[in-house]
Amino acid sequence: MTPPEPLTWTGAAGAVLDPALALAVAGFVLALGLRGAARLGLRVGGAERAVRVAGGLLAAAILAYGVAGVVLPWGMAGIVGAMARQLLPVWVAMGVVLIFSYAWRSKLGLYGRMIGSPIGRIGFGLVLFWALTALAAGALGLVAPHDPLSVVSGLRNAPPGAPVPGVAAPGPGSHYLLGGDALARDVFSRVVQGSWIVAQVAPLATALGVAAGVLLGLPAGYHGGRVDAALSFLANLVLAFPVILLFYLLVTPEILATGLPTALAAGIFAVPPVLVALLAWSRLRTEPGRALAVLGPVLAGMGWLYLSAVGEAGGRLDLLGRLDLFDLPPGLLAVFVSVAFVNAPTVFRLVRGLTLDLRTRDYVAAAQTRGESSWHVMLWEILPNARGPLIVDGCLRIGYTTILLGTLGFFGLGLPPESPDWGSTINAGRRLLSVHPHPAVVPAVALLSLVLGLNLLADALREESLKD
Repeated sequence: MTPPEPLTWTGAAGAVLDPALALAVAGFVLALGLRGAARLGLRVGGAERAVRVAGGLLAAAILAYGVAGVVLPWGMAGIVGAMARQLLPVWVAMGVVLIFSYAWRSKLGLYGRMIGSPIGRIGFGLVLFWALTALAAGALGLVAPHDPLSVVSGLRNAPPGAPVPGVAAPGPGSHYLLGGDALARDVFSRVVQGSWIVAQVAPLATALGVAAGVLLGLPAGYHGGRVDAALSFLANLVLAFPVILLFYLLVTPEILATGLPTALAAGIFAVPPVLVALLAWSRLRTEPGRALAVLGPVLAGMGWLYLSAVGEAGGRLDLLGRLDLFDLPPGLLAVFVSVAFVNAPTVFRLVRGLTLDLRTRDYVAAAQTRGESSWHVMLWEILPNARGPLIVDGCLRIGYTTILLGTLGFFGLGLPPESPDWGSTINAGRRLLSVHPHPAVVPAVALLSLVLGLNLLADALREESLKD
């Protein structure tokens, strides 16, 4: 049998689709020029409508590549169509979420108003794409055509669209869609699988830092005095420490051997259970029976997760034995600790400032008059009214954490060298960047698009939260 031919970017379908895309781009640029002229005071009728129509035609031309990749035989729509076919579960899920979100936006509060904003839709679309790609690739195994760690002889630094030797018929797995890296691994598979690592680590590590900042920032702002002075001094002390040096110290073999990262993780991972316990007890402290009924199962489950996270088979904190759900490698544990240490002081400052402002409000005075405890006032009166800035900051912070993970991977810290995370992949491809740019450029674009989406989403949330 004849082996598959190399793929071009748009394949045979490009003979029709490429000119259509060029015309759509030209029309959109012209429409933008007309709108700019109208805003400068020139009499140009229908400029806004022209932009909407041209934008719709441009979106349709781009969508046509994906439809051609799904409908036509493998390779007829080139690399772009083949990637669209591999990502078909992602497109379907995105379409369902976006359609229902837009249709029900009037009933979805802040989220619905954010979806109604063009910037919000773009940002949410980018974040949703990578979240669903991570789920489909990492949890369901539906997207990556190759094992991200497997090596195919002869495809070292192969160009995009290179056929895989030994595969007789064209189809998923017959090509390296975005080429091969310096170790002959599929770049496309590594990028989509790397999104699963980012989706697992970045939100969880950010949540740990935010939880720690909230738990310390509320009492500092509410009580003031010595409590505020002591906690602010600790926060400033951590902020004064160089971040990269902290990363290097925590992941060096000598520091790992001392067990310091594990001890720090034991303290940081205890923050979410403590916060949940305070939330429930401050709300239900007048009903001890109900409080214990609610807290018992929740804290038991969180305690199990906590001991599984900090425990390591055969290690000092291996308290569960065979009941241990998972083992975090020491390097990954150090990543969680590092990111939480970086995020917690800045969140602390934000929460402290918000609490200083909100503690003087009438609803706080009313809760104090009712005899509510300090933690009830902080967690159930002040914190809900500070949620807008915290949500916006959380979106931005996930973006910062994603960049931090890429930085750690680029320097070879924390995650193993063969990991498909984007930072490690960029680092592996940078050595031959001038000759074979695709192994480094593809994960760099993925990182850029996710962080851009998070920033746009945060901007839209900020604009809408200011209207409340």
